[in-house]
Amino acid sequence: MKDVEIVGASFAVPDRVISNDQISQFMDTSDEWISKRTGIKQRYVSSEENTSALASRVAQLLLTKTNLSAEKIDLIIVATMSPDSMTPSTAAIVQGKIAAKNAVAFDISAACSGFSYALSIARSLMLVNHYQHAIVIGAEVLSKLLDWHDRSTAVLFGDGAGGVLLSLTDQKHFLGIALDTFGDLGNKLTAGETKPRVDFLNNQRRMTAFKMDGREVYRFATHQVPKSILSALEMAQLDLDDIDYFLLHQANERIIAQVARKLKQPLEKFPLNIAKYGNTAAASEAILLAECLQNKVIKKGNIIALSGFGGGLTTATIIFKY
Repeated sequence: MKDVEIVGASFAVPDRVISNDQISQFMDTSDEWISKRTGIKQRYVSSEENTSALASRVAQLLLTKTNLSAEKIDLIIVATMSPDSMTPSTAAIVQGKIAAKNAVAFDISAACSGFSYALSIARSLMLVNHYQHAIVIGAEVLSKLLDWHDRSTAVLFGDGAGGVLLSLTDQKHFLGIALDTFGDLGNKLTAGETKPRVDFLNNQRRMTAFKMDGREVYRFATHQVPKSILSALEMAQLDLDDIDYFLLHQANERIIAQVARKLKQPLEKFPLNIAKYGNTAAASEAILLAECLQNKVIKKGNIIALSGFGGGLTTATIIFKY
C-alpha cells in the first residue's frame, strides 16, 4: 500500500528579534503581562523579507538536507494567511526561486491549521497522481497585518516559516486525519478583510489589521482541539497513550496546558517553543516539528499527533509515524 513519509524538515526566521520589553516601550504592556498570559517572551519580525523569501529559504534548506535536486519536486504547497500577493501565489514564487520547474504549486488559506491542511492535501495528490516528492511549507509574515498599537493581538504574533519534504513510500506513515471547519465562528478571528468598491473618485485600497475575540478563540481551542485529536486517533485505531508527542499549534501556552489536562496526558509530551517564536500561525507546527527533529526529541518510529487550530475557525489533526 502506497503512502507518503516525511524525509526532511527545516525552518527559517528573520534576523530581527523583538522582546516583550521592546514592545513595552511603545505599548501599554510589560514582559510580565505578556509572559503570564501567553508564555511568549520574544518573537522574530521581518524587516525586509516577505513571506515568499522565508518560504524559499525553507525549500532550499530541504533540498540541501535531503540531497534532492529541485527538478525532482512534483508539488509545492504553501499554507499562509499573509501571502506576498493575491497572485502570483507564494508557492509559485517559491517554485520559481528554487527552479523547481516540474512542480505544480499553489497556496492554501486555513490560518493556523494551514500546515496540517496542506499536509493532508499534499498526501492525497501524491497518492492519486503518483507524485514522488512534494514540499509543504507553512510561512507567515504576520507583522505586516498587525496593528502595532493593539495589545490584544500585536504581542502574540511572529514571523517565520517551516516545512517538510514528503516522499512516496510503500510503508504506512499517515495513520489518522481529522479536518474540521466552523465557518459560523469565522468572525472571531479576522485579518486582511477587503470590501467591494465602486468609488471611482477616491481610488483607495486597504486591508484590515488583525482582530480577535481572544476569549472566544480560547474557549474554541480548549474544547475543539481535544475532540479533533480524539477523532484522528479513532481513525488511526490508536489510544492517547500510543502518542509519543503532541505537536500543537503554538498559540498560547495556557491553551496547550489545558488541552493536555483534558486529554489526561503529561505536559512533557507537549513540546513548546512559543516563548521564542510567538504565534507564527501556519508556520507554527512546522517550525516546532523541525526543531524537535533537529534536537532529536522525535526519533524514528515515534508516533506524533500534529494539531492546528485557529482562523476559519478551523481545527486539523494528523497522526503520523515518523
